[in-house]
Amino acid sequence: MAEITKVALDAMGGDNAPGQIVKGAVEAVNERNDIEVILVGDSQQIESELKKYQYDENKISVVHTTETISMDEPPVNAIRKKKDSSMVVAMNMVKNKEADAFVSAGSSGAILVGGQVIVGRIKGIERPPLAPVIPTAAGVSLLIDSGANVDARSSHLVQFAKMGSVYMEKIAGIKNPKVAIVNIGAEEEKGNALVKETFPILKNCTDINFIGSIEARDIPSGAADVIVCEAFVGNVILKLYEGLASTLISKIKAGMMSSVRSKIGALLVKPALKNTLKSFNVEKYGGAPLLGLNGLVVKVHGNSKAIEVKNAIFQCESFKNEKINEIIKEKLFIENE
Repeated sequence: MAEITKVALDAMGGDNAPGQIVKGAVEAVNERNDIEVILVGDSQQIESELKKYQYDENKISVVHTTETISMDEPPVNAIRKKKDSSMVVAMNMVKNKEADAFVSAGSSGAILVGGQVIVGRIKGIERPPLAPVIPTAAGVSLLIDSGANVDARSSHLVQFAKMGSVYMEKIAGIKNPKVAIVNIGAEEEKGNALVKETFPILKNCTDINFIGSIEARDIPSGAADVIVCEAFVGNVILKLYEGLASTLISKIKAGMMSSVRSKIGALLVKPALKNTLKSFNVEKYGGAPLLGLNGLVVKVHGNSKAIEVKNAIFQCESFKNEKINEIIKEKLFIENE
């Protein structure tokens, strides 16, 4: 019998809460028998949504909370003061081993603060990075860090590279994943002070497959499996990636509808185009894990629909069963344990 993975789900976080959050939870437990979901939030709202669906009631439980952390609240104050918020209560479940993982579409800042303050870092981890998977022509790549540490040091980036390598090998199934550092050129001597300091350290790491620098234009082609950068650069890359993708899709659709001839052509290419664009849909990859914590914390988009929530829950199961944290401890910090 498969081991059960328990996921504490912030039912009140995000633009589509609690409706799409609850729907994602129901779809997850209906598809898999090795998952249990704890919906944390306003029980009246949650139970009202649950009544719309059929599911195994043993697989979903509800924990009532009286507070919610909004997107515009100062993260540190919110985590400290709102002890009965859905986010704080759910993270404490992970801390206390009542749940294996926490998933939320809520405030990124509060999730980052709560992850470090409540769940806590693995001993030896200097900074936990936010690591979303992004689609590429070759499949997917891990962008690390995309929002947690805007003033990183070289030692942080080296840890990001090693944790990202573990994650992509175990979760994405990429053997000996290619690791690259974001730079403004391919030459080793290029870059800002942080990149110049970090490059030779990564080059001398024997436990990762470091291939050197990667320029932003080479990221979409899948030139590297793990893309290392500090959070300011990573967040710019991620937001540009998302914005450009939606703009291109919008322009393609507009062009196809511009004349009778283009509409006929659109009908012919629609099946192939739909399949191509589907591979660039980030929803199917779940959320962005905050790596290096004592438990798993996953951030999904604020406007996430049920499918992304469901896949983030599945992601938690893979993370637990592949023993990602145990491997990170063994590979990076066994001497500190």
